[in-house]
Amino acid sequence: MTEETTTLTGPPVREWPALDLAGTEFDPVLAELMREGPLTRIRLPFGVGWAWLATRYEDVRQITNDPRFSRTAGMDRQVTRLAPHFSPQPGSPAWADQPDHNRLRKAVAGAFTVSAMKRLRPRAQELLDPLVAGIVRDGPPADLVERVLEPFPVTLICEVMGVPAADRPQMHAWAAQIVSIKGGAEASAEAKKGMFGWIADTVRARADSAGDDVYSLIGAALRRGEISEAEAVGLAAPLQIGGEAVTHNCGQTLYLLLTRPELMERMRHQPEARATALDELMRYVPHRTAVGLARIALEDVEVGGQLIRAGDPVYVSYLAANRDPDVFPDPDRIDLDRDPNPHLSFGNGPHYCTGAVLARLQIELMVGTLLDRLPGLRLAVPADQVAWRRKTMIRGPQSLPVTWG
Repeated sequence: MTEETTTLTGPPVREWPALDLAGTEFDPVLAELMREGPLTRIRLPFGVGWAWLATRYEDVRQITNDPRFSRTAGMDRQVTRLAPHFSPQPGSPAWADQPDHNRLRKAVAGAFTVSAMKRLRPRAQELLDPLVAGIVRDGPPADLVERVLEPFPVTLICEVMGVPAADRPQMHAWAAQIVSIKGGAEASAEAKKGMFGWIADTVRARADSAGDDVYSLIGAALRRGEISEAEAVGLAAPLQIGGEAVTHNCGQTLYLLLTRPELMERMRHQPEARATALDELMRYVPHRTAVGLARIALEDVEVGGQLIRAGDPVYVSYLAANRDPDVFPDPDRIDLDRDPNPHLSFGNGPHYCTGAVLARLQIELMVGTLLDRLPGLRLAVPADQVAWRRKTMIRGPQSLPVTWG
C-alpha cells in the first residue's frame, strides 16, 4: 500500500485498490488501515481527491447518526470512489438527508416490517421449496448459486415489489449489471436507463391501484403528491437491486459452512441455535468490496480525536466496525454463541437497510432448507477451485458446486 505525503494536517493518504479477493478473505488493505488508527485517509480507484475512512465501531455509529455528515451534499461532488461511474439517482433515499429520508421511506415502510415479513414467510417457503426439490430430484452435483441462490431472491423480491413474471429475467439482468464494475460507466448507465424507465412506467400505471405490492404503494404515494416521480424511481430501484446482495451474502455464508466442517455440523444439528449463529456469520462475512457511499461534513466535526473539516468527504466501513475488538472480543474468530452481537452488516442510523428483515428472512430460509433437505452437503470441488465474482461491489461466489448424500 503506497502513501502520499501531504501538507494538510492528518495522516498520509493511502491508495486503496479494488482487490478481487477470493473466499471470505478480509481485505488486507482494510486490515492495515484499521491498524493505523481509527481514522485514516484513502484514495479509491476512481473519482477525485481523498476521503476520510472511519473503521472503529463507535466512530462509525457517530458518523452515520450525525446530521452534520450529509449524503445529499455528496451528489454534486466528484469525490474518490470505488465505482468507475457516478450517477446518483435524484430522489433516492440513499442520497437523502432528514427529513426527506423519512418522508421517502414512509411510502414503503409498511411492506418491510417484521409483521409483514412474518406474513410473507409461508409464501417465501413455497417459492423456495420447488427449487430445492428440483435439486433433490436431479441429484448431485448441483450449483447452488444457479439453482437456488440467484432464482429465489430474484423471484421473492420481484413478488414483493410487484414485478410481473415475464419481466423478471430482464430486471435481474439490469440489477446484476448495476452492481458490477465490469463494463464501466456505459454499461451501468444503460442498465439504469432500462430499469429506471420500467419503474417510472410501472408506478404511473399503478397510481390508482389498491394493491399491497411495493410498486402499487409507491404509485399511490405518487398520486397523493407525497413523492415526485423522480423520488418514486429513486425509492424503488435500491429495493429492486437488493436481491443481488442477498444472493452474494448467502453464497459467502454457505461457503463458510462448506469449508468449516465444525460450523456445518453445529448448524445442521442445532437448528434452534441457527438464528444466533447466522448473526455471527453475517458479522464475519466481508459482504462488499471497499466502501459504499460517501458523506460530506457540513461543518468542522471531531471524530475519534481527529478534526474533520467542513467539506471533507468521509466514508465508514461497516466491515471494519464488525471486527472492532472493543465490541467483538477475538473478532477474527467465528463464535456461533456470540451474544450480544450488535453487528452493523445492514448499516446504521437513518440509512439502515430498508429491506434488512426481508434479507435476513431469505438467508435464514435458504440456509436452513438446504441443510435440512441435503444431508451430507459438501463442496463438489476443492475450496480453492470455487470461482468468485470479479469486478463487483458486492462479493460472493460465482458458482457454488456441491454434492451430498
